[in-house]
Amino acid sequence: MDDEGGVIRYPKEATVFAAICAVVFCIFGIVGNFVTILALLRCPKLKAHATTAFVMSLCVSDLLFCSFNLPLTAARYITEQWIFGDALCQLFPVFFYGNVAVSLLNMVAITLNRYVLITMYDYYNKFYSKISICLQLLCTWLIAFLIMMPPLIGIWGRLGLDPSTFSCTILQKDGKSPKKFIFLLGFAFPCLVIIIAYSCIYWTVRTSKRRLRSHDTRINHRTSKRERDDRRLTRLMALIFICFLFCFLPLMLVNVFDDKVSYPALHVSSSILAWASSVINPFIYAATNKQYRSAYKKLFTVVRSSVVSGPESVHSNSLRSKQDKMQSVSYKHKGSSSAIV
Repeated sequence: MDDEGGVIRYPKEATVFAAICAVVFCIFGIVGNFVTILALLRCPKLKAHATTAFVMSLCVSDLLFCSFNLPLTAARYITEQWIFGDALCQLFPVFFYGNVAVSLLNMVAITLNRYVLITMYDYYNKFYSKISICLQLLCTWLIAFLIMMPPLIGIWGRLGLDPSTFSCTILQKDGKSPKKFIFLLGFAFPCLVIIIAYSCIYWTVRTSKRRLRSHDTRINHRTSKRERDDRRLTRLMALIFICFLFCFLPLMLVNVFDDKVSYPALHVSSSILAWASSVINPFIYAATNKQYRSAYKKLFTVVRSSVVSGPESVHSNSLRSKQDKMQSVSYKHKGSSSAIV
């Protein structure tokens, strides 16, 4: 690090690469999350699942991050300074940390939804009524952005420009800053909840399968589907935790243990990984499931047919959509026992 006059000199290669990544993630993140939201809104069968509400909330959070924070971040790394004034400098960290918190809390909500469905199915409909889901979503967003209130109003730290890193972030006030606390609480707590919940899910599934095998030998010839579901659940758990830890752990560690930015390139690379989470989340929670892939396919079919065939095709697709809605009514009566895994 070349620190002249208190200004940290980032390697030019790192800032150029960061700017390129921010632009690429911005484009793919906006498109990916927006397409996912449209696909879910157009699929009545998926809308019947409580999980879909939290997945859409996650997509909205990532969409806001990609459309607001990443363009400003790209410009910051291109110019190596903050050029957007004090007002946006105050808003930037609010949206940055707020949207990251919303994403993490939505991951927790999805995990808890899976946990209740599999381990406490008798209470599932009570916990996930429409009112309950709305309240959970409201609390998720309120809690995430209320975390930023102390530095925003100057009670604990403050928000502003750090000239040494040309970044708008959480700064110290009277020698105190909540930055480390926010990183530790915002990362460690969701991670712990997800680990415990998915461990309980996995243990419940394994125990239930063993119980069925011990009580009814005839179940053996029907266990292939359950075993496939078990493997799919295991793979999804591994994917969730690998991507979650891979994206957020480096950023949390460098901000907690290297707040003086002794290794600028390390801070840049860890930030890039954190940005990537806003792009890969739709693929983790949506594209890996057959029902979500079907929703994407239906959306692309509608778009393609409307471009090629014009209004008549759009009308026929709308009729088909109404038929899907009628089918979803009967699907709802069957309950939500078919978990999205």
